[in-house]
Amino acid sequence: MFELLPLSTAATVSIDLDGHTSRVPAHFSVAEALLASGRNTCRASQVSGEPRGPFCMMGVCFECLVDIDGVPNQQACMTPVRPGMQVRNMRGKARLA
Repeated sequence: MFELLPLSTAATVSIDLDGHTSRVPAHFSVAEALLASGRNTCRASQVSGEPRGPFCMMGVCFECLVDIDGVPNQQACMTPVRPGMQVRNMRGKARLA
């Protein structure tokens, strides 16, 4: 049987979101952490420059690409948070790692 814990007692981790430290529940994905911190944009369209953000939350649309710990083009919705990770919005054309 599962036991649901109140959010206040759930384990949290500290991550860096574009230079700002945030504490988020340890079970969050990076996309959930971005949305919970009030950020709904994580990259700009390569063609038009329009803002893009998490959409499908299941790894299908690739709208949530971010730079994680220096590695570009990571799907935020499919990546669990880890203590100390650094997440950066993707600006301009992505480089290949």
